[in-house]
Amino acid sequence: MNWLTNVVRPKIRNILRRETPENLWIKCPDSGQLVFYKDVEANQFVIPGSNYHMRMGAVARLKSIFDNETWYDIALPEVVADPLKFRDERKYADRIKDARSRTGLNDAIKVGYGKLEGAAVVIAVQDFDFMGGSLGMAAGEAIVRGLELAVEKKSPFIVFAASGGARMQEGILSLMQMPRTTVGVQMLREAKLPYIVVLTNPTTGGVTASYAMLGDVQIAEPGALIGFAGARVIEQTIREKLPEGFQRAEYLRDHGMVDMVVHRHDLRPTLARLCRLLTKSPALETAAKPAPRDSEPAHVVSDPDMAPAVPPA
Repeated sequence: MNWLTNVVRPKIRNILRRETPENLWIKCPDSGQLVFYKDVEANQFVIPGSNYHMRMGAVARLKSIFDNETWYDIALPEVVADPLKFRDERKYADRIKDARSRTGLNDAIKVGYGKLEGAAVVIAVQDFDFMGGSLGMAAGEAIVRGLELAVEKKSPFIVFAASGGARMQEGILSLMQMPRTTVGVQMLREAKLPYIVVLTNPTTGGVTASYAMLGDVQIAEPGALIGFAGARVIEQTIREKLPEGFQRAEYLRDHGMVDMVVHRHDLRPTLARLCRLLTKSPALETAAKPAPRDSEPAHVVSDPDMAPAVPPA
């Protein structure tokens, strides 16, 4: 017999019961240790001790890169929500609605414009929590808009890739985003502006086959899974056992597919240094970056020279 449920009166029972958040503790996928969520969040979602890089949301990523955690949210073009009226176990429109409610994002990619150590940059972040960061029409439009903005502002373009591939619910319309984004990258290249790609865990499928592998500099986070087809598919095709660590960031760096593997704590200064080097700009005074506060939201402002800003997530 449970005395709390069978003996204690309801009013007293409500006082004694505590609501515990589901994500209060995080289990490290690498070491199995339990870590307090607030400690992981304060450490840029890197597990202390094991240095395992957890997935990082779009807003948290932008806060970690821009000076003073401030940027302009770029309004992105509207697309047809469900062009093929697709349905499998659930309606595609319902999946989109749930993903928007859960993440606070309109689609898988968020674009911001701001300063990185005093220099203007455009940054696009792919959020894996939004339907696996899949590349659909809206995501393709976001990348193209970010590239166009970089050309308009004559600034470098940085993209943080995280995706499971093309969005199957949009069929050929999703696959068409691969050549569209490739043409956009070429437009940036013709303007002689830097294009820097940061590959995070995981980056696979059609994203790897398009804009994620076209950077002037290819950076990867430690341990990130990067590839086109899955390892199991490759093994079944070639009928051979793949090497240890195949498709991981360190393996790709050692074999020339990635330029460098950079710890998340070192990404901001590394990106700033690369932007200065590729634009031949002198070092500017670094803007003060306050220590992150758990209760403080990202500071997002609107730019009168741009389209109306999207409300902050």
